[in-house]
Amino acid sequence: MEPTGLIVVDKPAGITSHDVVARVRRLAKTRRVGHGGTLDPMATGVLVVGVGRATRLLTYVIGAEKGYRATIRLGQSTVTDDAEGSVVAAVPAGHVTDAAIRAGLVDLTGDITQVPSAVSAIKVGGQRAYARVRAGQDVALAARQVTVSRLDLLAVRRSADLVDLDVAVDCSSGTYVRALARDLGAALGVGGHLTALRRTFVGGCSGPPGEAARAGMPVGFGLDEAVTLDELATRDDPVTLPLNEAAARFFARREATADEARVLAHGGPLPPVGIAAPYAVFDPAGRVLAIVAERDGRARAQVVLAPAS
Repeated sequence: MEPTGLIVVDKPAGITSHDVVARVRRLAKTRRVGHGGTLDPMATGVLVVGVGRATRLLTYVIGAEKGYRATIRLGQSTVTDDAEGSVVAAVPAGHVTDAAIRAGLVDLTGDITQVPSAVSAIKVGGQRAYARVRAGQDVALAARQVTVSRLDLLAVRRSADLVDLDVAVDCSSGTYVRALARDLGAALGVGGHLTALRRTFVGGCSGPPGEAARAGMPVGFGLDEAVTLDELATRDDPVTLPLNEAAARFFARREATADEARVLAHGGPLPPVGIAAPYAVFDPAGRVLAIVAERDGRARAQVVLAPAS
């Protein structure tokens, strides 16, 4: 039987998210594997990988809020806005005060307009932006609205003409943390880029999972439960969160009666119960049937998760 569920991987630096997927495909012995939100090769931390029918959950994982710890270097700009690219400009940053840094971070918090980094996976004319940049083409990406709900300064380290900042970031899907580093440096007049990035959570909230559960909130996926690829290779079953458990963790839950379960299994709608966001519907045996959304007075399946009968 094909394994089905999610794996919370602690991605190491130096490999791509696709490399992680390829490794899991070999371990799970199935091609039906995907990930819930790309991490750059330099970045580490939480990468949610779906296996089997659980890959249908990944569209919601990709769209969830994410948390990071990052290090921003002021005084240098790079072609990629991170440490993987060559330095294109250097301006002494020693004069920049902590107060100015904090004010700059405040300006980048909340609902903001952000131009993604040119070296990104966004498609331009059917081709990835990074491929166009590497081919020597100029790439101008459109600005987008993103939400940075937290951008806290954790530490400041000064060395000669450079200033390194450790920050905590909670942000909406589609936010480029390296673009935050670039924009902070630009606002301070010295340039900036990202030197380290670690994703700490996906979905739910940035607090402890137990805290979210007690508040009746869906619980996301964090570093405390992430496994390394080496640890994954020692497991008989690579799936760390079976499908039913994963759906119960990530979504609000609705219990269906036997009659409602039959209606949903045949593609029919259920009466609404007043849950605003998409939620998971479980049958009387505790098996997840579908992810459902309410609109126009009906609750209809967006994604069917029950196995074909």
